[in-house]
Amino acid sequence: MRRRNVWIALALGHAAVASVAVVGIHASRSLAPSAELSLDHLGHYGSVPPFTLTERSGRRVGRDDLLGHVAVIDFIYTECTETCPTQSLQFAQIQRQFAAARGLRLVSITVDPQHDTPEVLARYASRYGADDRWWFLSGDQREIYCLARDGFHLSVVDSSAAQPPTCGSASRFGPAAAWASHGSKGLIMHSARLVLIDHKGEIRAYHLVTDADAIERLITNLRRLLDEQQ
Repeated sequence: MRRRNVWIALALGHAAVASVAVVGIHASRSLAPSAELSLDHLGHYGSVPPFTLTERSGRRVGRDDLLGHVAVIDFIYTECTETCPTQSLQFAQIQRQFAAARGLRLVSITVDPQHDTPEVLARYASRYGADDRWWFLSGDQREIYCLARDGFHLSVVDSSAAQPPTCGSASRFGPAAAWASHGSKGLIMHSARLVLIDHKGEIRAYHLVTDADAIERLITNLRRLLDEQQ
């Protein structure tokens, strides 16, 4: 009888271990990185929609001006004192690293267009040594916010606004919110992601500027798209 009880206890023990293992497998699957975390690898995430904004030079530019070029796009504002300088420093580094790439466009779109006029953006651009391949765009706030949300699937909120702008039907697709942090009163919250666009105007990847590994993948992806463009 005692031997039988021992075998029963051993069998129950093995069953318990197996159950724990199964639970562990399911838990690890549930905690596994989601598809969102792979958005810094090249894929196809929609097309850049038509838009028209004003560059710091006063020139009107839009989606068609990006066609035939590989572009990296971000959303900033000049009074932001934390993440925006990091984004702009990264763009300046890309500009230097790809100095010979005439098919490259860097596009910074302000989320504070009432303050960031073309003249203000021109001064900001000179601070980072921006050349003519790096555009700084301003325009109507509603158009910019809807472009960020519906066009590039990125979050942006002006907490000082009485009511957020009404846009079209936002796509359910999009990277999880990666809010930029700010030392400038935190009035405008926007995404800290850089959007990679190919020469056909297709969104190919998203890269979080505060993630060193994501930036390394951005450089790799950028080289690949520039090679494909030739």
